[in-house]
Amino acid sequence: MKNQKRELIFLRTFAVSVGIGIFAFMSFAFKNGNPFNQKFGTIDVERINIVENDGTVKMVITNVENFPVSGDTINGNNNHDRKKRAGMLFFNEDGIECGGFIYDGAKNERGHSAGLSLTYDQYNGDQVMQLLSTDSEVDGDRRKYNSLVFNDRSDSESQEELRRLSAELSAIKDPELKRKRYKELKEQGHFSSVRRVALGQFPGNQNGLFLFDEKGNPRAKFCVDHNNEVKLLAFDEKGNTVGSWPN
Repeated sequence: MKNQKRELIFLRTFAVSVGIGIFAFMSFAFKNGNPFNQKFGTIDVERINIVENDGTVKMVITNVENFPVSGDTINGNNNHDRKKRAGMLFFNEDGIECGGFIYDGAKNERGHSAGLSLTYDQYNGDQVMQLLSTDSEVDGDRRKYNSLVFNDRSDSESQEELRRLSAELSAIKDPELKRKRYKELKEQGHFSSVRRVALGQFPGNQNGLFLFDEKGNPRAKFCVDHNNEVKLLAFDEKGNTVGSWPN
């Protein structure tokens, strides 16, 4: 009987303690309003996954170490075999990657290498729009390239196909055989990215607008060249100048 009384006292004490704890927690949580909408000053994290209510990942914000690469799965899809960089990745309503923002920059034994890229992909494909900036120095020779580029890609392209073919090429160790296989795949319509419009700063200190045909051949440019001269040029398929301003 005494044991039962002691157990009853323990249970009552435990219940009261839990009740007080819950009350204290809720009082603290609601002190500043909605407990699910808290305000923070500084948060140090290595990776954040932005998800919908159904668990679909819509955005990944990550450091270099946790950047998803081949072997990592998001929304049931395998990732590309690519270099790890800090940045963000975007995913559409079907859980397919549809673009991203990455950047890096570091000194090396011959100079430095830095870059930034903001891209948007066509549906279930690769990038069709890219904001790109690169800055590299090799033994005192510094080159900078900044542009906004629009590409055409095959309508039949898919990310799964790109991953499969990229893995096939990566498995070929002989450089000559790899180039031969890549050329074969290009002729079959794979890896079909073709630059069509480019706006920005390009090698040769040319700043302007550049247009390309469906095969990627340059067909026109309106730019300020390395002599600070304004030029408007038109080219045929072989690159010969067929029109210019000023004459």
